[in-house]
Amino acid sequence: MEGNILEMRGISKSFTGVKALSDVNFKVAQGEIHCLIGENGAGKSTLMKVLSGVYPYGTYEGDIIFEGNVQNFNKISDSVKTGIAIIYQELALFPDLSVYENIFAGNEVKKGGIIDWNETIIEARKMLQKVKLNVNPETLIRDLGVGKQQLVEIAKALSKNVKLLILDEPTAALNENDSENLLELLRDLKGQGITSIMISHKLKEVISIADKATVLRDGKTICTLDASKGELSEATIIKNMVGRDIEDIYPKRPDKKIGAPILEVKNWSAYDPQLGRHVAKNIDLQVKKGEIVGIAGLMGSGRTELALSIFGNPKNYKLEGELLVDGKPKTFRHTSDAIRSGIAYVTEDRKGDGLFLIQDIKNNVTAANLKGISSGGLINENEEVQVATGYKSSMYIKASSIEQTVGNLSGGNQQKVSLGKWLFVGPKLLILDEPTRGIDVGAKFEIYTIMNKLISEGMSIIMISSELGEVLGMSDRIYVMAEGKIKGELPIEEADQEKIMKFATQ
Repeated sequence: MEGNILEMRGISKSFTGVKALSDVNFKVAQGEIHCLIGENGAGKSTLMKVLSGVYPYGTYEGDIIFEGNVQNFNKISDSVKTGIAIIYQELALFPDLSVYENIFAGNEVKKGGIIDWNETIIEARKMLQKVKLNVNPETLIRDLGVGKQQLVEIAKALSKNVKLLILDEPTAALNENDSENLLELLRDLKGQGITSIMISHKLKEVISIADKATVLRDGKTICTLDASKGELSEATIIKNMVGRDIEDIYPKRPDKKIGAPILEVKNWSAYDPQLGRHVAKNIDLQVKKGEIVGIAGLMGSGRTELALSIFGNPKNYKLEGELLVDGKPKTFRHTSDAIRSGIAYVTEDRKGDGLFLIQDIKNNVTAANLKGISSGGLINENEEVQVATGYKSSMYIKASSIEQTVGNLSGGNQQKVSLGKWLFVGPKLLILDEPTRGIDVGAKFEIYTIMNKLISEGMSIIMISSELGEVLGMSDRIYVMAEGKIKGELPIEEADQEKIMKFATQ
């Protein structure tokens, strides 16, 4: 690694009076893998949007120096021409176009001003070989899994002769195998001289792949840690990210008071007519008052499908079996029936299904229980403000006000708004589907603390999670699913990662 390919000097950026970046300095050496880390709202994505031209020259203070030259990018295409490519967590592919059409979209192979589709397919195959993706270039994007779509995005960047590749939470939606394949690809690209910047909340990935890692906190540069000097450890990263030591990321509940069953499902099955198979089969499950029940399993094991079948069956599965709340048989024909019975569900897809991104915090928090702030069919705006202000405080939501647009919040704060929205319904049982996906360690700790507080107040929680550490750290009891069935049940005292994975792969 010789010299710096990138320097960002004194970068400051504000939004309506709120400073998102304050005098940030950031250097990346030629040919290294450099991770950018920090809590949600620390300014990581904002800094990369400044670099890539999403926020054009003149809207920020400071200098971008790429390959020794000061750059004034006015749009994304300017940074692309220079050799910088950014891949966001929400992939920017056209699902109904082919792989080769996506790779060369806007960068078509032409002869005499006319697109040469045969040559495009040949070049697409070369790009696919570079990212080690063995698919037919004529395959439609919608027929590929998320992991393969991610590789198509990288192939697209490589087709534009990328020198600096930026990846924003690239493994957030990937399973372990796809995540490891992606990290291995970044190592291969490093061998080819391509420099990478990776934003990630997964500290184990950062430690395994980064040559250096720069920590941002509250829009400021805190430090740059060098792996070659032994500076990249989980404890050091966390301390610099949150400004304090977190001795135990999973806070303990000293006084557990577990009571009678709140929810029981017996011989429960859900058949999906569209897939032509059962997504949940012969499930026996029980949740008691004051208990956190973890549901573990690999992607596709049926965890979310089971939760949705219980929560009013919005997917219209054909259901069989018995469902009891507080010992009484229930039949939910709609999600509103489940809500009235005291069950709430926080979706794994907060942006797609959980929140109204173009509306403010106030409107989102009260959306699931408008009756709670209404009188005579009219919304009491003063009461709505009081409710939203209360949840902003109790959920530790970091925002300028309750009128801030939810789409402009960080992932962790969006998740807290989603959680507050369902708590305002007043549930006795809360189903949390991937409650900390894509959020940083500080926000995770805050959500775990909120969960423990809710349990101490007598609520019950079902927590679906792909993070085994989270399942083991927060649950009282664990069910493990595979192929739509419960393969095992473990009290927390007997559970470990090896036992969970053994059940999950049966």
